Amino acid sequence: MPIFGSARLRKFLIVRFGWTMLLFLIAVLPAASQAQHTKATASEPTPEPAIPAILAAFDKYEVVAMPEGHGMKDVDDFILALIRDPSFPNKVNDIEVECGNSLYQPVLDRYIAGMDVSFTEVRKVWRNTTQSMCGQSGFFEQFFPLVRAINQKLPTTKRLRVLAGDLPIDWEKVKTSEEARKFLDRGPSIVSVMEKEVLSRHRKALMLFGTFHLMHGTDSDVSTYEKDYPHLTFVISDLGIYDTNRQLASISPFALWPYPSLALTKGTWLGALSLSDISPPPFNIDIDNDDCKVQITFPPKQQKPIEAFVDAFLYLGPQEFRLKEPMPADIALDADYMAELLRRESLIDFPGESSISQKEFSDEIVQQAQNPILEGAPKLPDARDIEQECLDNKKRGSPQ
Repeated sequence: MPIFGSARLRKFLIVRFGWTMLLFLIAVLPAASQAQHTKATASEPTPEPAIPAILAAFDKYEVVAMPEGHGMKDVDDFILALIRDPSFPNKVNDIEVECGNSLYQPVLDRYIAGMDVSFTEVRKVWRNTTQSMCGQSGFFEQFFPLVRAINQKLPTTKRLRVLAGDLPIDWEKVKTSEEARKFLDRGPSIVSVMEKEVLSRHRKALMLFGTFHLMHGTDSDVSTYEKDYPHLTFVISDLGIYDTNRQLASISPFALWPYPSLALTKGTWLGALSLSDISPPPFNIDIDNDDCKVQITFPPKQQKPIEAFVDAFLYLGPQEFRLKEPMPADIALDADYMAELLRRESLIDFPGESSISQKEFSDEIVQQAQNPILEGAPKLPDARDIEQECLDNKKRGSPQ
């Protein structure tokens, strides 16, 4: 979910030094017809009850990696149900989260262990990450207290630990764009935590990150540590935008599936899909070039059947009825924190763009609340408009 809603969909995200920009937007994809095509050449996937299947995966793997909400309420609710299952603490030692600032790991450890740590203090863990969406998430306001409450009912040897995977950024000391952009590459921190706290110690962990952090055989964080720790991680993906723009008269390929359910990808028509079927390809712009040309494609490593990247898909019900995660009132009404989020965003703005005002931000929160249904697959904007925006920024004398 974009951190400032639909009006921010065309916001460039600076992901590396050298000003290589990626804009992830949604493409319209013929989900039902693609399913029919792949069904002709591969077997039918077998859906199984999701929670028992995930817990069983820990018998074979040391790590189960799956997406956390990113604004998707159905995924959020499933994770909360998973960790509440009575068998979960018998299978899992650690949970590593994307929305956790590792600077505050000692605070988080004390809180999760049930010690006297105030909610105001511990919320710095997810409010002060490099990702603004974390601090706007009601899911994490529930997730951390829930794990703490579960631990209080468990013997010491069974208690869960939550690991903060994000970089140790101290926002009070970050005053310039140059300082902020030093924290754009989160991969080394994510990998380091997994290797040091989980893999080298042969502990069992649930990883909760965006799917592209998790995929096998790419440049993902899981792929990075798999060079030294291969065949230990079971990767689950949600269905993304697949089957969201089906024609009214067509039948969903999941029409008879129970939910929540989990289905393996290997050898099935689901596994034969491409990444473009579940996720939009990135807009790649290298603004060091004078023409600002846009390329819309996945990198060569990601142009394979999806079974090369993902071991299973999680199905949570009809794709067209997915719900957005609402922003809690205690966050939306916290004027000081909202202003701080806007300050942080301004530090990594694409040079030459004007920052959103606090009133515009508040208006967007209200607009999003008026429609709780998660968007399907809206049409892409014209790539020429994005090229022109890049050129206009250059004309205004943006730094290179």
